[in-house]
Amino acid sequence: MYKKLYRSRTERMIAGVCGGIAKYFEIDPTLVRLAWVFATFLGGSGILAYLICAIVIPLEPIE
Repeated sequence: MYKKLYRSRTERMIAGVCGGIAKYFEIDPTLVRLAWVFATFLGGSGILAYLICAIVIPLEPIE
């Protein structure tokens, strides 16, 4: 069975993008959030990327 990327329903602060990416790569969501904040401060494109991911990545299905 293959893994699929979803926005998280449980590990979410805004839209669940970082929680979903963390679940997909099996790492701590805090690390993904810190990396996203770091990318935002470096070039500012992190905010735009987050918004695009929030629109494109589907919400995790209810089990």
